[in-house]
Amino acid sequence: MARHFLQDVSSADVIDLRVDRPAVGGRMIARHQGKIVLVGGAIPGERVQAVIEGVRRDVVFARAVEILESSPDRRSSIVRPSCGGRSFAHIAYARQLALKSEIVTDAFRRIGRINLDRLPPVAPSLETGYRMRARLHVVDTKIGFLDERSHRVCDVVGTGQLFPKTEDLIGSLGAKGKTLAEVGVRAVELAEDLAGDQCALHVLVKEAHGWADEVLRDLAASLPGVTGLSVASDMAAALPRRLLGTPYVSDTVGAFLPSSDAGAITLRRHAGAFFQANRYLVPELVQAVAALVEGEELVDLYAGVGLFSVSVASMHTGSVVAVERDPTTGSDLATNGAPFASTLCIVRATVETYLKRCGSLTRATVIVDPPRTGLSRECVARLARRRPLRIIYVSCDVATQARDLRALGASGYRVCEVRVFDMFPNTPHVETVVALERMSGGEDR
Repeated sequence: MARHFLQDVSSADVIDLRVDRPAVGGRMIARHQGKIVLVGGAIPGERVQAVIEGVRRDVVFARAVEILESSPDRRSSIVRPSCGGRSFAHIAYARQLALKSEIVTDAFRRIGRINLDRLPPVAPSLETGYRMRARLHVVDTKIGFLDERSHRVCDVVGTGQLFPKTEDLIGSLGAKGKTLAEVGVRAVELAEDLAGDQCALHVLVKEAHGWADEVLRDLAASLPGVTGLSVASDMAAALPRRLLGTPYVSDTVGAFLPSSDAGAITLRRHAGAFFQANRYLVPELVQAVAALVEGEELVDLYAGVGLFSVSVASMHTGSVVAVERDPTTGSDLATNGAPFASTLCIVRATVETYLKRCGSLTRATVIVDPPRTGLSRECVARLARRRPLRIIYVSCDVATQARDLRALGASGYRVCEVRVFDMFPNTPHVETVVALERMSGGEDR
């Protein structure tokens, strides 16, 4: 069998491993001298030589540098596996989906104490051009994604995650890396609409300077395809400042929820606002969440720009509450929710504050879509005390989600449905939608 050399390394700290199974986070589990090894760049079933990258709490981190026995699911990749958004690129796509299903099932079992009766299928995505949102880091004079577990920048161009024209735009931006560094740019947020016809940039700078605004405005004006530019300082909490064009992109509600009567109403989002990244699967995700809503009321915690709350409000006859504290995202939410002012109430507060002040939720479905860190302990406790009829938990981090599901299970809720979406092809990450039902006997406490 042919031996595959992935990179040249010294013989020091190189170990021989038989790879067993996937782990939460995307590395593969192997064992060496009684210790667990989390190895990147490998596939279960392979025998590899790996270089040790570090040790943390008796767990060894390593990366495959030579494949001694190759999996039939291994494929070539011109981008190194550690490059942001490409750590699964060496694995055939069908096998990626199977591994992600295993990761979800294992996390639910080990962390959440939830035994699924079957491996959940993972809704597939096209592998190329799927990103309509990206964060580009500026380090020294380079701009791009970050290497896994490092602050090293790797090239975006050639990864296939973005449309070719968007890669060209980023390539042109990268040629101005020295200029970006000189004006103190730390990161650039990029947002596109579903079709890729609109492209807004949001620049994060260390400090705001008027002269830097002019430099950035001229730079953006020279980039083909940029339809808007905004800027904000790390040192200020104010809303972003518009420098050029329209600093947000928009799609119609009908693009996400074709069954809605509000198809022509737009859903806008600034480049710096949170939004789902995968243009191919966002409509399927929205439709899945909408189909799980039950009861007379809907409460959307971590509402963002209103992807779920506004979409559901367009077809829901009951009341809708959307809770969002971020000022930029909240401004988009206010605009997007305006056509439904009679039924949609927007609350500018933290989730914890809202749950502390709100009344009974026993007739409501509550959607939670928290950041990767998951729900705070306070949020879980207050949510459980409000006893909603149903909880729909949307997450891009299966480990923190499983932790929270365990806590909610101990508070009287059971998992009744699990949906998994491959929002991030060629990475170990997925978007998981879990519906929980209140078990009998639960009333407002």
